[in-house]
Amino acid sequence: MRKNLMIMAVAALAFAGCKSGFKQADGGLLYSFRTDKTGATIKEGDFVSADLILKNEADSVMGSTYDMGRPAPLIYQKPQRKGDITSIFPLLSEGDSVTIKVNIDSMFTKGQPKPPGLKGKYLIYEVKVQKVIAKGGASDPVFQKHISDYFQAQKEAMLKKEPAAMNKYVADKNLKVTKTASGIMYQITKPGSGPNIQVGDTAVLNYTGRLLNGKVFDSSLPEETKKIKGYDPRRKPEPIKVKVGAGNVIKGWDEGLLLLNKGAKATFVIPSELGYGEQGIGNGVIPAYAPLTFDVEILNIIKTDPNAPKATQPMMMPQGR
Repeated sequence: MRKNLMIMAVAALAFAGCKSGFKQADGGLLYSFRTDKTGATIKEGDFVSADLILKNEADSVMGSTYDMGRPAPLIYQKPQRKGDITSIFPLLSEGDSVTIKVNIDSMFTKGQPKPPGLKGKYLIYEVKVQKVIAKGGASDPVFQKHISDYFQAQKEAMLKKEPAAMNKYVADKNLKVTKTASGIMYQITKPGSGPNIQVGDTAVLNYTGRLLNGKVFDSSLPEETKKIKGYDPRRKPEPIKVKVGAGNVIKGWDEGLLLLNKGAKATFVIPSELGYGEQGIGNGVIPAYAPLTFDVEILNIIKTDPNAPKATQPMMMPQGR
């Protein structure tokens, strides 16, 4: 009996030790600092730029600003409801990082069902405060300039990394590329035959698009679409038709496809300014300022009919290209 009591006591102490790293805030939030820097804490009206990772209790990532390529900016305002994770922000300084646990039940009103697949007791946020600019106001030119300068510096830093990332990708893949004046790197891996595609021609092609980390984000090939997270199985992968030079696809395609002829296969490495640029696509599907790589194969070229009537409306951009 005494031995059992000792075991229970040790277990209780261990459990208490696990919980002791977290403090409780208003609204039932639990928080624990991973990094605690000195400096002024966030105040209402301050500009804040922070990276966030959202996970479940199984440590599966449900969302991340790192996937989007840049931190989330906001002007801090007092939260309107208890349990909002931003209620922790007045405890944070620039450079701080904190883990926040949110009780899932507290996020839904009584009788409101939880979304399917949302299991466990807590959602877990990992927050890293990257930048704080002291409040000024909408009409404060100095405050606004500091924010503008921050965004400009962030943009320049990301663009500065692109050439090195592209060169590393080329070296790692042992590609023998040619570089265009606009910055596209390409290798024709299989020569085609006949004349090159011309502006106005329609190219029939297969393709696979990847981030430089190898992640497939779009493809017309069945075996590659299986690698795309969240791919809609109702969407049948098949070759696509692109009217080249019409502005219906990214600039890197409109330019790069002119280098190819029927039967050609090629690899393109495209800088972000000829891809999806500052905006990227979706919730981190293609991050901001992300260089892209495409493997393409030209199956056919449909020449422009000079007698065809001109289109009155532009075509929609194909999804993910």
